[in-house]
Amino acid sequence: TMSSGKAGHPAYMDAQTERGFMKQPNIFTNKKSLLKKTAKAGEGEGTATKKVARWYKSIGLGFKTPVEAKEGNYIDKKCPWAGNVSIRGKLLRGVVVSTKMKRTIVIRRDYLHYIRKYNRYEKRHKNVSAHVSPAFKLREGDSVIVGQCRPLSKTVRFNVVQVVSEAGGSKGFSKY
Repeated sequence: TMSSGKAGHPAYMDAQTERGFMKQPNIFTNKKSLLKKTAKAGEGEGTATKKVARWYKSIGLGFKTPVEAKEGNYIDKKCPWAGNVSIRGKLLRGVVVSTKMKRTIVIRRDYLHYIRKYNRYEKRHKNVSAHVSPAFKLREGDSVIVGQCRPLSKTVRFNVVQVVSEAGGSKGFSKY
């Protein structure tokens, strides 16, 4: 069972959501001094909260590390801050159209294509799948910036690095 975290945010929920034991590869979990302290605290009536070691990094490119990536207890090996993924290559902006997959979103990128014969433009779009870290809580209609990374799955080659603007109460008009 998953315990509800801080305000129901997924970054603060229990890290053990899968069948296998989830841990950050850079953290040694069996430190003897921590085990002794928690055993002594467990004998008494007071409940001791142990501070779990957390590894995170800066992805650079002027993007700030989210507070949830620093303080949350989620485990995500594909997260650019707490996982083994580097952001390099293109940075794209798009609007979230689907959040139905687990930790993956689909963003829509609208653009204009010029038709030379008629001297006019037509609207076109592309859908791009992107991994979203549990540090972000996204809804459909949010505008996000995604950064290119290594292939994470068959269709996912991008990772959400920033939420630019959150969706309003109702569906509004897009840029074009």
